[in-house]
Order: sequence, then C-alpha cells, then structure tokens
Amino acid sequence: MTTTARLSPTDLFAQVMRYENRPDPYPYYALMRERPVVRMDNGTWLVSGYHEIAQLLHDPRISADRLNPQAPKPPQRSLLVQDPPRHDRLRRLVTQEFVPRITGMRDHIAELVDQLLDAHTSSGPGQLDVVADLAYPLPVTVICELLGVPREDEPVFGSLSRRLTLALDPVDSPTEEQIRDAQQARDQLLEYLEALIQRRRAEPGDDLLSALMSSGDDEGPMGPVDLRVTLVLLLIAGHETTVNLIANGTLALLRAPDVLARLRTDPGLATPLVEEVLRYDPPVQMSGRSALADIDIAGTTIPKGSRIRIMLAAGNRDHRRFPDPDRFVPDRRDNTHLGFGGGIHYCVGATLARAEAQLALTALARRLEAPRLVADPPPYRENATLRGPEHLPVAFDRLTNG
Repeated sequence: MTTTARLSPTDLFAQVMRYENRPDPYPYYALMRERPVVRMDNGTWLVSGYHEIAQLLHDPRISADRLNPQAPKPPQRSLLVQDPPRHDRLRRLVTQEFVPRITGMRDHIAELVDQLLDAHTSSGPGQLDVVADLAYPLPVTVICELLGVPREDEPVFGSLSRRLTLALDPVDSPTEEQIRDAQQARDQLLEYLEALIQRRRAEPGDDLLSALMSSGDDEGPMGPVDLRVTLVLLLIAGHETTVNLIANGTLALLRAPDVLARLRTDPGLATPLVEEVLRYDPPVQMSGRSALADIDIAGTTIPKGSRIRIMLAAGNRDHRRFPDPDRFVPDRRDNTHLGFGGGIHYCVGATLARAEAQLALTALARRLEAPRLVADPPPYRENATLRGPEHLPVAFDRLTNG
C-alpha cells in the first residue's frame, strides 16, 4: 500500500482508481471513512460511511443524475439515472413483467450451472476459469433466455457492454477517444436492439421483450426510446454485475477453506453467505448522485448541484455498522448491506442475482475436490466501479458429476 501519511480525499480516491490497487482497495476505503463526508478538489463529494450512505440513498433531495440534474436531458436514459416520476413508471413497467418470469427459475438455473461444469468434469486433476467457464456464461444465458435474445448474439452485446461499462468509472476529463468509443458502443448496441425489436413486432414471443412491448399502464405501453434503453440496462446489469458476484464469492471461499467445507455439507449456508459476499466484496463498488438541494449530513453541508460519489464498498466495511467488518463471516446476522444499493434505485434484478450466485457457489463447493487458486490475487478487470476478477483460474483434484 502507498504511504498514507495524510492522503487528501482526492489522493485517496485516486488510489482507489489506480489499477494496481484493484485487488485490494479496502485499506483506502478505511482511510476514507475517517472523514465519511468530504469534498474532493474537483468539487465532488465523497460519502464513505454506512449511515451517511444509507441516509442519502433514501433522501428525495438526491438525484440519480450524477452530472447535472438541472441540465436538459438526452432522451435515451435508462431508469438507473432517472428520477421520479419517470423513474417510478419505468421501474413499475419493468418489475411487473420481470419479477413473475424469474419466480420459479431456480431449478432451471441449477441445471444450467451443472451443464457448464459438466464440460470440465474430470476423474483426475484439472483446471477451470471460474469467470470464463461459469460466472460469465451463466447470467448471460439466463438474461438472453428471459429477454428472447438469441444466445448466438451474445458476442455482439458482450463486447459492446464491456466497452459501455468502462464508461461508468468516474473520470474528470475523459479523452475524446473514450467519449467517442462509449458513444459508438452505445449506438451499435441500440442499433442491434432496434433490429431485435422489429423482429419481435413481426413475431411476438413469450419472452420479456415481447411483454414489455405489449403491456403497459394508464399511459399505455413503454415508448420506443424507453424500451431500447431499458433493454440496454437489463442486458448489461443482467450479467455484468452477477459475473463479479459469483467470481468474488468464489475467491472469498477459496481463501476461507473452512467456509468452503461448511458450504459443501450445508447448502443452506449459501443464502446468508451470498449476502456476506455482497457486503464483504460487492460487485458494484460505487455509485454517482447529485444534490437537488443543500443537504446537511455528518456535520457538513453538501451544496445544491454538487456531484456525489457514494462509496458503497466502503460503507459495507464500516465498523460503526458491522462488527469485525474486514472478516468474511458467512452466516453474519443483521446483514443489511449496500451491495444492491438502496432506496428507490435498489437493484431490480437482486432476486435473480442472488439465485444465480447461491446455486453457482453451492455447485462449485459440492463438485470441486481440493480446489485451489492458481494465482492469488487473480488478474482483475480494468473497471473500478464494477470490480471483479478478469479471470479466476482454479485447479482441482477432481470435478465430480452433477
């Protein structure tokens, strides 16, 4: 860790963003929490304490527009960065079609997990990349099936979504190339989805896309622009974050062999264990907001119009909220973490992500004999906001049949 005689808030945040600190940003988060609400040199406010984050996430004076809530808005913006009342309507339309479709999917997800692992079944020593062989293809397959996206099209939106998620990292002065690449990726993805929408208009199915096109409320069905950006959100959020959740959970288990042994004999442990992964090493590390009014918090005032960087992963390790916060406790009690955010923007796909992670981690514990990390730490993705291993090679003595 870099010398921290007295790093400024700006320097602390810069250390979190540095790629060499991607394997373990938590010491810097701990230093941030010494001043849980503080202003950086660029005017952005860092909020790193659990209670302060929870307060802001439930404050109606906070806007999901991380840039400038008073500025004119481009039309193509997902519910993730919308405020009420438009956010509430879009979320309601998505939820009424999405939630019923994921209810009762656990058996199918378990089958998909076993199918992916079956490709590596071995009576002797072997190796698999948990990211490439399980954590990525599982949620991609599920979200493709739900939306009615042809599985063979995954490479198309997979590469585009990676380029788009890089744009989530907060950068004060993005280069023209970065701006151009993000816009190009977004345009290409919207173009792909528009073609898919037209195919569904001609031949509706029983998938989520067809349902979103036909169902609605008193104002009618979702408009064409909202439909496209909602699909972008569901496609990206439907797999990018779950990849990290499964990979981070596997990493935590392999670093705690006693917990892995417990999960192998007690699959019921998976439910609280995944909640602890979401607290201990969340797939989404930070989020952006803006202040719609002056907000008094933690003895200071965040002025109206300020940008706010909410450090979810830092809040999840706040000793004022969680006893022994830097220890991985699989059956931790009173674990109301920030892993899925909070307030009106609480993750729409939380139920699905939980199911995928619980079943994937349980299967790995059950089927891998003597698993061990090939590299610790593993190589990490560039992205600091959606933080997780790029690859997670695991060696094992045997991979048993499902």
